[in-house]
Amino acid sequence: MRRSRLSAVLIGAGSLLALGAGASSASAAVSQPAAPAVATAAGAAQAGSFGTAIKVPGTATLNTSGNAVTVSVSCASTGNCSAGGFYTAGATQAFVVNEVDGTWGKAEEIPGTATLNQGGNAQVSEVSCASAGNCAVGGTYTDSSGSNQAFVASEANGTWGTAQQVPGTAALGGETTLDVLSCGSAGNCSAGGSYSDSSGKFQAFVASEASGTWGTAREVPGTAALNQGGDAHVGALSCASAGNCSAGGSYFDASGDTQVFVVNEAGGTWGAAQEVPGTATLNKGAIFGAQLFSVSCATAGNCATGGFYTDGSGDIVAFVASETSGTWGMAQEVPGIANQGFAQALSVSCASAGNCSAGGDFGTSAGTQAFVVNEANGTWGDSEQVPGIATLNTGGNAIINSVSCASAGNCAAAGSYSDASGHTQAFVASEASGAWGTAQEVPGTATLNKGGNATADSVSCAPGGNCSAGGSYSDKSFAIQAFVASES
Repeated sequence: MRRSRLSAVLIGAGSLLALGAGASSASAAVSQPAAPAVATAAGAAQAGSFGTAIKVPGTATLNTSGNAVTVSVSCASTGNCSAGGFYTAGATQAFVVNEVDGTWGKAEEIPGTATLNQGGNAQVSEVSCASAGNCAVGGTYTDSSGSNQAFVASEANGTWGTAQQVPGTAALGGETTLDVLSCGSAGNCSAGGSYSDSSGKFQAFVASEASGTWGTAREVPGTAALNQGGDAHVGALSCASAGNCSAGGSYFDASGDTQVFVVNEAGGTWGAAQEVPGTATLNKGAIFGAQLFSVSCATAGNCATGGFYTDGSGDIVAFVASETSGTWGMAQEVPGIANQGFAQALSVSCASAGNCSAGGDFGTSAGTQAFVVNEANGTWGDSEQVPGIATLNTGGNAIINSVSCASAGNCAAAGSYSDASGHTQAFVASEASGAWGTAQEVPGTATLNKGGNATADSVSCAPGGNCSAGGSYSDKSFAIQAFVASES
């Protein structure tokens, strides 16, 4: 998955416009006459039955400084999920919370992070559950010197163990950030991120857990040759089974352009990273280069990834690429988007080999809209604007942050949009039998979100079952609070 998704994503065309994307990029494109950027599905199914969002239990006590966010949700089975994020109580601390048989328990500070987090800035990047009550969480904290360090913690049979600094990262460099984590089975997970080496350059690392014990972190094999510009990180990771994972991220090449890579782990051994096939031709560099945001594996060696590249006109173009039987195919522009200068695929989820869904956002003359696109039997179809989002998104800033598939053609997407008042609201949309239903404001957030700043950052669907989502909202005092919501 995603997602150092919160810090890495270029949120909406407005961010790109502010930075400047070239003469023919989003700034020029959005002034053109409106055009149907993507097709809207006819006869789409209605959205799934998400229940009422609730403030994460226990955060009222923890979050005394009023800044809490649910960053990641993972569901192992229907009604059995875990979520993680951060809250502030003077300092920023990391929390986890479990849902058991459909009921969310109380959030708790991740055991051991109080000792590690002497610098007072701990955050969860990702939670992954292999089975009910058997999960892992990873993130970043600041040590007593104020340096960022990476941590992991594991849950066994419903009890969270003590967080530890990722083994070996102290030897790698002075600053380390853990961005992604995924579990192939209980006690067998992998994590990745970046570290600063002795020259102050940023390198990509991976670390793996086997039978409940985390091994030593290492530089991603092959990235030393790719990362001549000295800025590499792992930004996406997915494990299909124990010791069989795929990861992706970005690096600076010798010209200082940002490129994207993928790397596979097979039988517990990481192979050599490679530039995503086809992106050398597609990605002309320009200002933004290429970014890879998400990887999802249905089975070992059968995965998909998504992100964006910059074409020769300086336009930001969404791409997807698929892996079949351990070989990565050529990256391609997401089909169906009439590119008006800006599009990015932010989240990918694969339910079975060759059957995936992806989502993101794209620019229009009226701002940004959210799209979804499906892969069926190994072929990516035309993308479509999320049904109903145009009605909700009158403020013109919609984005999908997360997609999760319970089975082929049965998925959920979560994100945010801006209403007519310019307030940010959280939405979910569900897909049934291959047809995306109408987007809806997350039930209950209208009551919670009095401060007008809500977003759904993560959604997870249990295999063959229901989904849960999490994010944040601002209450009537404009304090940021964390929420969760589950399908029934």
